Amino acid sequence: MLWVFPLVSGALDAEYLGNDACAGCHQEAVANWTGSHHDLAMQEATAETVLGDFNDAQLTYNGVVSTFHGAGDQFLITTDNAKGELETFPVRYVFGVYPLQQYLLPLPGGRLQALSIAWDARPQSAGGQRWYHLYENDAIGAGDPLHWTGPYHNWNARCAECHSTDLVKGYDATLDRYQTRYAQIDVGCEACHGPGSEHVRLANTAALSDTQTGLEVDLAARGLWRWPEGAAIAQRVEPLASSQQIDTCGRCHARRGTLGEYHPGRPLLDTHRLALIEDPLYWPDGQIRDEVYVYGSFIQSKMHQAGVVCSNCHEPHSNQLVAEGNALCGQCHLASTYDQPEHHRHTADSAGGACVACHMPSQLYMVVDARRDHSMRIPRPDLSVTTGAPNACNQCHADRSADWAYSAMLDWGIGFADRRQHPARAFHSADRGDVRSAPVLLETANNASNSPILRASAITHLNGVLPQSALLHAAVFLNSSDPLIRISAVSLAGNLPPEHRYPLLEALVSDPILAVRMAVAEQLAAAPPLTDEQSAHQLAGLFEEYVTIQSQHLDMPSVLAQLGNFWRDRGDLPRAEAALISSVKQNPVANAPRVNLADLYRLMGKEALAREVLLDGIALNSEDASLWFSLGLVEIRDQNVEAGLKALERAAQCEPLPGYYHYVYGVALHDQGRLSDAITLLQKTHQQAPGQPNVLSALVEYSAQAGNVAQAQQYQIALQETLQAAGIR
Repeated sequence: MLWVFPLVSGALDAEYLGNDACAGCHQEAVANWTGSHHDLAMQEATAETVLGDFNDAQLTYNGVVSTFHGAGDQFLITTDNAKGELETFPVRYVFGVYPLQQYLLPLPGGRLQALSIAWDARPQSAGGQRWYHLYENDAIGAGDPLHWTGPYHNWNARCAECHSTDLVKGYDATLDRYQTRYAQIDVGCEACHGPGSEHVRLANTAALSDTQTGLEVDLAARGLWRWPEGAAIAQRVEPLASSQQIDTCGRCHARRGTLGEYHPGRPLLDTHRLALIEDPLYWPDGQIRDEVYVYGSFIQSKMHQAGVVCSNCHEPHSNQLVAEGNALCGQCHLASTYDQPEHHRHTADSAGGACVACHMPSQLYMVVDARRDHSMRIPRPDLSVTTGAPNACNQCHADRSADWAYSAMLDWGIGFADRRQHPARAFHSADRGDVRSAPVLLETANNASNSPILRASAITHLNGVLPQSALLHAAVFLNSSDPLIRISAVSLAGNLPPEHRYPLLEALVSDPILAVRMAVAEQLAAAPPLTDEQSAHQLAGLFEEYVTIQSQHLDMPSVLAQLGNFWRDRGDLPRAEAALISSVKQNPVANAPRVNLADLYRLMGKEALAREVLLDGIALNSEDASLWFSLGLVEIRDQNVEAGLKALERAAQCEPLPGYYHYVYGVALHDQGRLSDAITLLQKTHQQAPGQPNVLSALVEYSAQAGNVAQAQQYQIALQETLQAAGIR
């Protein structure tokens, strides 16, 4: 049996009624919501809702001239279709309102696609009131997954869940078509509070109470705050007891993947997978990099750990801030202490004196949309020097260096005791394959005062750089009360032979959180049959649940790739092949499904097909290191040594930082008698990315073979020091 979360006080068969059912009693909330970004998340295209210039305006992008024309409530866009030919499309809906507005155009199969040409809704004085392309610095053409006709601009799968209420995607994989529907076109009351029919029934019968609301979500989490005597920061009177509010917001305001059907009130990780602090989504210190939609940065913050929730700062119905300027932070941070030049080191009322300027710097997404980092961290120019992460000081003082900013901090008497032990440095080093990062990663993962997302991310990085160290602590991590930590720890089982994984993960087969169970299913897919009948039955139920959940998203290339790997591990190679082929078809430029499909073909003895799949991928993206590497292995196994060496060389050239591909190419050179070339390559690798034991071990051996005993001894010393620094005895 799977553990089920109790609902707050609603009914499973409650129905969605729409905002009109709420307006009679909740007039103020509905008034605040009206005209908000949630209200205007999606609208039918009319003369009142369309903001763009459709008076025969034109935009030229990548050699294509798009024209915007219309009259009355009829709006047409002539642009390139999926074949690269000009075609005229009607605008069905507008998407968003500010600072940009997109337009949804129909395609066959029930699809709505978000055009990648958007209207800049900002004032003309701010550079707005113009058509612009979301990928203005690239050349995205027909056939590219990022083209507006491709999978990443599909409204049904990528956008609708967060722009409408009670969405049912309705994808039929057999027919490859959608019958998407929703209860309300925009983000209405019930998108957050859940279906309201039971709430209305109780209200009409005067049966509402604090414990019987008829709603499945309790979003009242602002709490009472007090100022302890002599304190400069307020504290919650009672600890935050529920994460329902931020999990409800996080459903849309997070970088995540959907699991099955969303049910209001469920924990976020029971309905979605959450992205961790990893490149390229985040900088090594956890600052936002790619679009991560707030939640992942906020749960890193000290504010979140102190019990702050979204509605402490944002009025939930209007989406507006509850106070202006520094008064927002002044709700909890004593202005006489923090809103002073002695604290922020800038003149009063200057741009640098704004709390958000230092603690919530913004970044542009979609060209014009400035979004603030909600991790609310202290600026660390010292980490910019060592990791390349940005810092708020240099975002304002762009003409100065990070060294200058750090020196200014030192002049102010501000120093950082954790410069060498900061997790950001360990994350950065781990990304470069440096095993010396392992002790800090382990300490970060074990430190209960760190945020769960930081700890989970540290586990993932540790597993990537020194899996044997991570595996030693797997049992502790798997027993964590936080599901995000358990999810990361589940992946550690992949370091064990399949027959040894079940004992480690047995307790999590029935974990109460769906995202944990999904991770467990993936790790146990290759496990041999269990002899215990009850355990075997339970595991079979888990696998059935996994397939059922994933099968709801067969329009997602990443899900198809996951299913392909699952079926491969289950030994069903035909189903694995079909899933991976579909994944590659949906996103031809994605490297992982192609590499996995090539590996599958090698497993099936179909080397020619493996080569074909990889060469097709290289034709689309000749700079992808993983494709060249996989091709090199195919050629070498097929006795085409010279072709294999050339492919491995190309993989090394495309590798962003010298690492494993360089090492393998060096070994291949050595095995072909090119000892000097191998040593030269590996020496360069060590210089640019030190801390890789496999590289040092090879240099020890190869230097000795070359007769350079002194050099071999030097590398032996470096290897011993590296292993010692990594905690390996």
